[in-house]
Amino acid sequence: MTARRINPYATISDHERWTSVDPALMAAKAAAAAANPRRREIHVLHAGDDDPLQRMLNAMQPGTYIRPHRHLHPAKSETFIVLTGRAGFVLWEDDTPDLNSAGYVLLGRDHGSYVVDIRPGVWHGLVCLAPDTVLFEVKNGPYAPHSDKDFAPWAPEPNTPEAVAYVKELEQRFL
Repeated sequence: MTARRINPYATISDHERWTSVDPALMAAKAAAAAANPRRREIHVLHAGDDDPLQRMLNAMQPGTYIRPHRHLHPAKSETFIVLTGRAGFVLWEDDTPDLNSAGYVLLGRDHGSYVVDIRPGVWHGLVCLAPDTVLFEVKNGPYAPHSDKDFAPWAPEPNTPEAVAYVKELEQRFL
């Protein structure tokens, strides 16, 4: 399989008919995530932003965090399947930032669940809990960067000093 870089944080598969995800691809994406200042790397499997079903690998390293968000306009479901490592998902029932009333799902092949499925409009975020974590992610398309995610105003932007403290607090919830 060949891939091409589409931005500093992602590559896309150039397959025409089919491809597979093997340990070598997951290791390459995990290494790219380790070298990336964001500590995450996406590998897109679908043909492009207009595809009605978005499928990708999301590789990450500890210390990274996906800021709480929801998919509301347009409404989209999202599913994550753990392939390697561990990730902690935090899900909120409403618009409250209270971590004490949030739900927690540990994804890990050796610990926790394998899959988390999130309905449209549900606030959710995640924190990486183990080196070389790779998740398979699926959500409805098409992808439109300006409307894909509604970020939680109460959660800090990634790669800020506030985010470092927030990530540590999230990690503690899964110990």
